[in-house]
Amino acid sequence: MSHSIENCSYLYCSEQVRELERGYLDKTGIASFALMRRAGQAAFKILRQHWPDANRIRIYCGPGNNGGDGYIVAVEAKKAGMQVELVSTVDTAQLKGDAEAACQLAKEWGLKIIDLSESQEKKQDKNNPAPDLIVDALLGIGLGGDVRGTVADAIAEINQTNCPVLAIDIPSGVCSDTGWILGDAVRADATVTFVGVKQGLLSGRGPGCVGELYFESIGISVDELPSIPGLTEHLAKADLIKALPPRSRDAHKGDFGHLLMVGGNYGMAGAITLSTEAALRSGCGLLSIATQPEHLPGLQARLPEAMAHGVTAVAELEAMLEKATCAAIGPGLGATQWSEHMLKRTLSSDLDLVLDADALNLLSSGVVETADLQTRLQTQKKQWILTPHPGEAARLLSASVQQVEADRWAAVKALQKKYSAVVVLKGAGSLICHWDAEREEQRVALCSAGNPGMASGGMGDVLTGVIAGLLAQGLEAHEAARMGVLVHALSADQAAIDGERGMVATDLMPFIRQQVNS
Repeated sequence: MSHSIENCSYLYCSEQVRELERGYLDKTGIASFALMRRAGQAAFKILRQHWPDANRIRIYCGPGNNGGDGYIVAVEAKKAGMQVELVSTVDTAQLKGDAEAACQLAKEWGLKIIDLSESQEKKQDKNNPAPDLIVDALLGIGLGGDVRGTVADAIAEINQTNCPVLAIDIPSGVCSDTGWILGDAVRADATVTFVGVKQGLLSGRGPGCVGELYFESIGISVDELPSIPGLTEHLAKADLIKALPPRSRDAHKGDFGHLLMVGGNYGMAGAITLSTEAALRSGCGLLSIATQPEHLPGLQARLPEAMAHGVTAVAELEAMLEKATCAAIGPGLGATQWSEHMLKRTLSSDLDLVLDADALNLLSSGVVETADLQTRLQTQKKQWILTPHPGEAARLLSASVQQVEADRWAAVKALQKKYSAVVVLKGAGSLICHWDAEREEQRVALCSAGNPGMASGGMGDVLTGVIAGLLAQGLEAHEAARMGVLVHALSADQAAIDGERGMVATDLMPFIRQQVNS
């Protein structure tokens, strides 16, 4: 049965998917080959829906069960009267189990299977017409290292064609657990995945290879199987509606917090302005700004609803910290002595905090000792949220950006543990991690909303403001982070209706207000 991924509450790593499959087979007693046939038939159904005019297809099959799915697709295409080319990266005599059975079924239907060298010869033959569509059935979720040999050659060949590509279960070469590309990967136009949506399809490099994503349950209802711990939660609009119910008719501004925004060093008024406007649009009750005095005229002209103060010394920040119910620091903060003083004093306050941008860079530079921070946080029991992009995350972890991106789940969990914080690791498929004291485990959520139009300056400042605005309204830190990321991404998707290229951070503002009132 086909489902929209928006309705999938959880995402799975490869071992969890295998556990689901084992549980289903044990419960029902059906043969595993029956599941393979369902998967192949479901993939063919998506193929026909997505490319109804395709008639000539080329299917690349690998050595395992993913290749077996490809052979079933070939049989279904043959039944439908389509012209099918089957390319195998291994000698089919080496196939075992369900993959061998699927290959034999394809042969019984009269389908000829050629090896990669023959495929390359056909490609060079001008009399051999190019296919309308390529199906990638090379590798599934079992890939443990970089692609090699004939499979790597097949991936390169697929990517060099001008044909659209349908990937079966996962684009070959993408790690299903992390979204990292293992050497090389197929760039598909669409992917159909089975049993459970693999988390690597939606974060890191994965989204750039997946194309349009389809999910087919192939008859397995995960709700009927034993629960699996450690699943990645998939954020959806329904979560936002639940977290932000309608306000009471007798509400007043004091009910929705007093947020203090700290930042905007010399020449960087734009960052603090964006964060402030986003916080106001997200619904915080009162908002004060601590910034350099030169920025006051511009801020007050653009945002008359905010109370902007010129602050040159820590003593001028004291009264503002006393009035605030939470604070955000970092946008446009810079890396000067003023910046360091503002950060140290804000961190020593007894307020819930959001840290972003330059505040994170100062934190990673050792301006504030991590051990002191953890002791202070545990003593004061305040909540804080860190919102790094991969570069900032790498500095906080004393790692490389490549190490962070190679396993974003490991990185966000390491940050959460190191800083005892709620952590938002930004990027395609942003991850949010927090410690669940009741379950005594780290929990990770993923937001698959958003688009490439967000790759422009100021988007992170807007996110900081949204998260801080929700924190001010009384949401728990982990919920403010989760819902802030979701509001930000959904607003960007609305803004992108007019086009992704050329979208700027201020384009999100009217849609933020719409999203928090969904």
